[in-house]
Amino acid sequence: MSETPEAQRKRMTMRSWRRGTKEMDLILGPFAEARLPGMAEGVLTLFDALLAENDQDLYPWMTGAVEPPERFAALVSEIAAFARARHQPGG
Repeated sequence: MSETPEAQRKRMTMRSWRRGTKEMDLILGPFAEARLPGMAEGVLTLFDALLAENDQDLYPWMTGAVEPPERFAALVSEIAAFARARHQPGG
């Protein structure tokens, strides 16, 4: 049986908040809550694949310490910008 879009978004939001490292919880959780509801199908698939990556790889990608794989580059850039904007004064 295939997952409904609603169930997929709920699962991905939960997985974004329960990563294993608090840093990635705080980066991915708010992004998922804000962006998953309106995310296009192709980006949802890519975000789901990103969630399967290890936090030890994701965190350096998000901070810019290491270049992410090309397939994730645009999404990682979007997530990192979202996280930075949330932590700006007045953000």
